Amino acid sequence: MSETTESADRLDWFEDESFWELSFPYVFPDEKFVSAEEQVNQIVKLTGSPFSHVLDLCCGPGRHAIPLAQLGARVTGVDRSPFLLEKARSRAESHNLQIEWIQQDMRTFVRPKQFDLVINLFTSFGYFGTTEEDLAVLRNAYESSVPGGFFLIDIVGKEILARKFAPSAVDEQPDGSVLVQKREITGDWYRVKTQWLLIQKNQVTRLEFDHALYSGRELVDLLRAAGFEDVKLYGTWEGGPYDLNAERLIAVAHKQA
Repeated sequence: MSETTESADRLDWFEDESFWELSFPYVFPDEKFVSAEEQVNQIVKLTGSPFSHVLDLCCGPGRHAIPLAQLGARVTGVDRSPFLLEKARSRAESHNLQIEWIQQDMRTFVRPKQFDLVINLFTSFGYFGTTEEDLAVLRNAYESSVPGGFFLIDIVGKEILARKFAPSAVDEQPDGSVLVQKREITGDWYRVKTQWLLIQKNQVTRLEFDHALYSGRELVDLLRAAGFEDVKLYGTWEGGPYDLNAERLIAVAHKQA
C-alpha cells in the first residue's frame, strides 16, 4: 500500500490547493449543502433583522452564499481558494444566480460600510498563527459592516470540543474509502491539530491541518476588541443557549448605528 502526504506548515496549510481538492468530498458532502439552507433560514431569526447586502467571508463552495442569494440578498463571497471558488461559481450558475466571487485573504479584504450582514461559518476561523491575525479578520468584518449591521460567526467552541474530545475516529465512507482522524490539543488548549488518513483501495493520503480554539468568553472579548459592542452567544442554530448542551459556538455581534 502506497502513501501520499499532503501537508504544509501550520501557518499555510490552507494555502495548499491540493488540500481542498483531496478533502472536498469529506468536508463538503451533499448533506452539508442541505443543512446550509436551513442555517440560512435561522440567520434571520438569530439576528432579528432583515438583510439586503451580505458578505460571506470564507465562502468555500458557496454553501451559504447561494441560499442567501435565493432569498433575494445581494451576496459577495470571499475565499482564497481558486478551487473552492470555482465550485461556488459553477453551483451558482446552475441556479442562475448572480453572486460576486472574490479570491482574497480575509486578513486583507475590507469594504468599508458596505454590508448589513457579514458571516463566517463552519469553523472558517482561527487558521492563522496568532490571535492578532484573527483579530485583524474581525476588525475587517467590523469595518465592512454598515452602522447597525450584524456579524455572525459559527465555530466549534473550546468547551464543546473539551466535552466530547476523541483523540481518534474511523469512518467508512459511502464510496468504500475509509477516513481515519487523529486529533491533538496543542499550545495549552490554544490549538487543535488534526491528521486525516484517507484510505482508498491501495492508496493512503495523509492530510494535516490545525486551527485556534476559542471559548465563548474569549470569542466575545475578541469581538469587542474588534469594535462590536453587543455580542450574543448561541449553542444551536435554533437559538439555544451556549451551555453544556451546546452543539456549536455561534456569536451574533451588532455594530452600533
